[in-house]
Formats: sequence, structure tokens, C-alpha cells
Amino acid sequence: MCCWPLLLLWGLLPGAAAGGLGRTYPHWTLLDSEGKYWLGWDQRGSQIAFRLQVRTAGYVGFGFSPTGAMASADIVVGGVAHGRPYLQDYFTNANRELKKDAQQDYHLEYAMENSTHTIIEFTRELHTCDINDKSITDSTVRVIWAYHREDAEAGPMYHDSNRGTKSLRLLNPEKTSVLSTALPYFDLVNQDVPIPNKDTTYWCQMFKIPVFQEKHHVIKVEPVIQKGHESLVHHILLYQCSSNFNDSVLASGHECYHPNMPDAFLTCETVIFAWAIGGEGFSYPPHVGLSLGTALDPHYVLLEVHYDNPTYKEGLIDNSGLRLFYTMDIRKYDAGVIEAGLWVSLFHTIPPGMPEFQSEGHCTLECLEEALETEKPSGIHVFAVLLHAHLAGRGIRLRHFRKGKEVKLLAYDDDFDFNFQEFQYLKEEQTILPGDNLITECRYSTKDRAEMTWGGLSTRNEMCLSYLLYYPRINLTRCASIPDIMEQLQFIGVKEIYRPVTTWPFIIKSPKQYKNLSFMDAMNKFKWTKKEGLSFNKLVLGLPVNVRCSKTDNAEWSIQGMTALPPDIERPYKAEPLVCGTSSSSSLHRDFSIKLLVCLLLLSCTLCTKCQRLCPLWA
Repeated sequence: MCCWPLLLLWGLLPGAAAGGLGRTYPHWTLLDSEGKYWLGWDQRGSQIAFRLQVRTAGYVGFGFSPTGAMASADIVVGGVAHGRPYLQDYFTNANRELKKDAQQDYHLEYAMENSTHTIIEFTRELHTCDINDKSITDSTVRVIWAYHREDAEAGPMYHDSNRGTKSLRLLNPEKTSVLSTALPYFDLVNQDVPIPNKDTTYWCQMFKIPVFQEKHHVIKVEPVIQKGHESLVHHILLYQCSSNFNDSVLASGHECYHPNMPDAFLTCETVIFAWAIGGEGFSYPPHVGLSLGTALDPHYVLLEVHYDNPTYKEGLIDNSGLRLFYTMDIRKYDAGVIEAGLWVSLFHTIPPGMPEFQSEGHCTLECLEEALETEKPSGIHVFAVLLHAHLAGRGIRLRHFRKGKEVKLLAYDDDFDFNFQEFQYLKEEQTILPGDNLITECRYSTKDRAEMTWGGLSTRNEMCLSYLLYYPRINLTRCASIPDIMEQLQFIGVKEIYRPVTTWPFIIKSPKQYKNLSFMDAMNKFKWTKKEGLSFNKLVLGLPVNVRCSKTDNAEWSIQGMTALPPDIERPYKAEPLVCGTSSSSSLHRDFSIKLLVCLLLLSCTLCTKCQRLCPLWA
């Protein structure tokens, strides 16, 4: 039948040949749980290319949504019908009504259909400047997908249950190093941990690192999540502990931050790795590794697993953890991790009913000055960052300042998703010098909450943290701040607290309306309005902060505990304006190529009169 040669020809068009016949896509992910819908993608300059490989002979839908739902979405629908490929750009309004986009910004490169699968490849500009399209940036995007058993030449039909959403970071740089599949590894995995029927559990278990007779480098870490527990395990932290123990500390795990927690756990303060829900395995750059086997390296580590059980399920038993791949082929630099941002504390306060509220955690120039001048005056080089918040988080930015001038953002996610947190590989390593300072800036929404949100460990509490992976390793593990609480309380009218402080949370003495209330109860009693919340936010961002500047083994730099003021920013960083891409010339070239090649094919198809009648359609 003549239409099949037409279908095969599609993959041979200029600019598309490599796509259907072997073009590589460095990023792949499975979007559904049944293995039917695969997505591949690759950034190519100002464009991004996608490949959809779906087990259907009908239409395939793909798009971007601000919430993961159908409202206000940017959608493309494609497939192959009667041997002819099609691709249409759609959008939905706030009422989820599907409309064809007047500006067609998705361009078909290749299409193929067989008895089981439909494969389509297409490109679009990162920034189309079409109000109905979503710009693709370094932030998280919520991909939506759907497919149907029938085609959609006249518009897509309802997709029944064949639909879903997944958060991704599409512009994460490609990993250039290819690791041997035969690398040795060891697991740090919990054994039969009973998960309580409560919303949040932090479980801690100490492990002994395998004994190495000489230095090794860990070059890859990946999560080992028990099947079916993908939403239960929210994040995993790995801490270096004191080396002055015997193996008795390994006896059993315990709830973290509990009054009866073993004392040995308190020595584990240096974060050496962090993973959070939605993240995948992490590979270190070719010149960097996590050192094991020397006197400075961890001998004992603490695995902290955060379990999120909002439905209070009973009888859950978990066996999740981490897998560490290592090599004797030592790399040039040892990696380190710095925790920067807001020290997790009840002094981190967010009023209720706020559509937007901003918190800042400071890694002060005083801390970085002291630590770097002592350890590495030439500076350290950051190559990846994990941004971390909880359920109220909407956006996080890690800002970098030098001598009053803001330089390029170290990392950002303006569409933060609590259920998708992973290390961002920086496109270019960034150097931090003595006297620089960092601000972790977090944006929250509490518009659906009736009470205060506090800094804390529960996912219903909040955090504002950045974990910086860098080299060479120095003796600095935490660079953070705590805002002053008394000036926050003065905002709501508190005049005096009981001293000395003997209870926690501490108790208000005056005025009368707050007398004998804890400071938490007093802030919840205050009548918060949006106007009051905005005024409070302005106050908090200008308050003095208490500096946290920590070494390994619970030691502290001398600057720890001092009070500092937020920096005066003389010249904030101004990002380059987005440049709208246009592929009109390539589209014209593609359209001309299609017409020319199809007509050549049809002219040669002398035995197919139906095909000859089709040729004028391409004139």
C-alpha cells in the first residue's frame, strides 16, 4: 500500500534523519506505572527535542501544567492515522477547555507506527513567547501525559484512565561520565523497620563503612527503595559520625530526635549525602569522589530516613536505604557537603492564610571568611545543589554574593515540588571565595492553613535548606542562621517572657492577652490578616540572625553564635531577558522538503493511483 512508504520517508526528512534512525536522547524516563509510555528528551541550543514511545495505535498526548492537572496546560497531540503523521499544538484554559493554539510551536521531526507502538519525535523552542505555552527553564516542570487506542485527527477524544503526571527537571545537564556496570558497591539499607501509624517518622540507623586498607572513592550513590514504598520514603540523609566507637552502636535503629535516642547518634552531624523523593542516582563528576579509607573519612555513618505516612497506614515494614558504588581508581579531589540555609527551628515562622511568604537563611560572609581563609583561601568549587523544603514550599533560590554584588544564582527552582527533589548538576562549576555570602531564599504558600507554620522536622512543618556538593573538602559542614525570635514576638505585641527560660516552648509573661501562653500559642492567637502577614514578612527579612558555623565532630568555628545583619545588596543580579525562539525558517525548510520528497515518492509510485491523486494536496 502506497501510504506505508510515505510513513517510512518521514524519518528521512532533513533535520529529522538522525531522530528516527538513531538520534540519541541522553535523558529517558518512564511516565506510567505499566511500562507503556516512555519519554526521551535532549536540549539542543535554544530548542528541546522530545521522543514519545507509547504502546498504542491511537493518539499520544503530552504537555506541561502548572499543577499537574488539565487546567491552564500547554499540550501537544500527535500520532499516525491512515499512514499519515499528525501533530497539533493545543492549550487549555482555567476551565480545562481544550483549544487549538493559533501559534503552532511544536514541530514534528519523525513519526512511526506499527502494530503495537506509536513513536513520535518533535522539537520546540525553550521560550516561544506564546502566552499559551510554558517556558522551559531549570525549574521543575510538571509533565502531563495521555494516550488513546484511537487517533485524533479531528481533535483528541477523552483518554479514560490512560493519563498521568510526573515532575521532571528537563534542563539538568547530561552526565558525561559513563560508569562501568561491574563497579563494586555496598548497601546501607534498613532491615525490617516498623513504620508507626503517624504522619512523620525519622528513623536513624548507624552503619560501619567496610574497612578499606587504602583510599577509595565513592563515585555513585543511588537509592534502594522497597517496591511499593516510593511515596513512603521521603528523603534520606547520610551523616558522618565520630570514629571513637565500637560496633555495639550498630545494634539497632531508633527514632531520630527522640529523648531516648542513643547518645552515639548525637555525634553524627556532618551530612555527606542527601537524597529526596523523586530523585534518581547521583554520579560524581569525573574528577571528584567521596573519599573512604583514610583517617579523615567516615568509619561510622548514620542513615536517616524520613518516612511520610499521611494516611496513618498500619503494619508497614520497610527495607530501604542507599547503594554506594566505589573504585580504587582515585580521582583528583575529595568531595564535601555544606548544609546552608535556615537552621531548623521553631524560630522559623510563617503566618497562616498567606498566598506568598518569603524566608531567608544566611550563610554569612563571616562564617565563610573564617572557614575558607583557614582551610582553602583560593576557594571551593560547587558542582551540584539539592534544594529542600516541605509541603508549603513553592520556590527556592540559592543566591550568591561577592563584595556586595550578586553574582549568578547557584541554583533555583521556581516551581518547587515537594514530591520531586534531587541534586541539580550545575551547568558550570561555581567558585565560593572567602568573604562571599549565600542566601537560601524560600517562597511558601499557606493560604489554605488556619494556624502558624513552624520550622521543624515534620512535612507539615517547614525547612529552607540547600545542600552544596563541592570540592576540595574542607572542615565546614553547616553554614546557616536563625532569625531573632523576640523581635518577631514584639510584632504581635509581646512585651515580656518568663526568665530564666525553664520550659520549651518558652512562656509569655505579658501582656495580659498572652499571659502564660507559650510563644507558639501566642502567635496562633494573633489575628493574622494578609496585610499583617506582609508587614511581618518585611520585618522578618530585615531581622538580625544568629550565625551557625559548624565543623565535623560537633566542633564549631569561633564565629558560631554571633549576631549578624542581613547583607546590604548594592547590585542585585539581573538575569538576561528570555529570548523568544523562532523556528520559522527551519519550518519552511522542513515543509518544502516534505512537499518535494513526498511528491517524488508519489510520482515514482506508478502502481498506486490513489497516491497519485494525493500529490496535489502537497502543492
